[in-house]
Amino acid sequence: MIRRPFGYTGIEVPVIGQGTWRLRDKAKAAEALAEGLRLGMTHIDTAELYTGAEQVIAPVIEGRRDEVFLVSKVLPQNASYEGTLAACGKSLERLRTDHLDVYLLHWWSSRHPLEETMRAMQELVRQGRTRHVGVSNFDVGELEAARKALGSGRIACNQVLYHLGDRGIEHEVLPYCERHGIAVVGYSPFGSGAFPPGGKKGARVLEEVAKRHGKTPHQVALNFLSRHPNVFLIPKAEDVAHVRQNAGAVGWSLTERDLEEIEAAFPRPPPDPIGSI
Repeated sequence: MIRRPFGYTGIEVPVIGQGTWRLRDKAKAAEALAEGLRLGMTHIDTAELYTGAEQVIAPVIEGRRDEVFLVSKVLPQNASYEGTLAACGKSLERLRTDHLDVYLLHWWSSRHPLEETMRAMQELVRQGRTRHVGVSNFDVGELEAARKALGSGRIACNQVLYHLGDRGIEHEVLPYCERHGIAVVGYSPFGSGAFPPGGKKGARVLEEVAKRHGKTPHQVALNFLSRHPNVFLIPKAEDVAHVRQNAGAVGWSLTERDLEEIEAAFPRPPPDPIGSI
């Protein structure tokens, strides 16, 4: 499994990690997570929102915590100063660990002042309960506000939706994050149940590219999305066979021809006319 520096932190993190949103079969998911760890997919992402996921992860990482890059998230409605501290504590209890590698605010909200949330995040870093602070689903303006609210602290990552049918982050969010040392973590890299997007043309292109490399369309998609050196992906880990397939998505390169064909089949949307910071 290829690793690369995780934003400004410099921590070497696997390009392909494991997500835990909407796990349906907890026993199968635990097996899949364990297989992923064996294959080097040691970045495990979860959240208090993901009912039962943290409890599934706990026994899998027991005795192996030092191998794992562990991430969880606080819900915006819980993100007051005291609420953030309490939510992190509960996640740590469910995960049966004393620290996270990154703790994220799950999405932007005006429910609690961002300064209050970030002050709590800094306190969690001071206490050693998380090594780094991150955000999820933030656009450029929100990222700028989060950076200012953190003061002397830094944002380690921004976790965002990223798949072949939704490449909007490539216009503004990805360049902004690269400039500021913020890793970009793409979730739902196969979309939300409809893979591939782009109809018959998209499916045909992925199949043709996959055939040329002896890979699968899913592996081609992950390889394409992770081509940028600041991007990490967290496909859901729920089935051992799928996890093995995900692990084989990197360690080889798409050709210029491949890239051109994929770009034509899955074009980026036009940039947001509002502009960037």
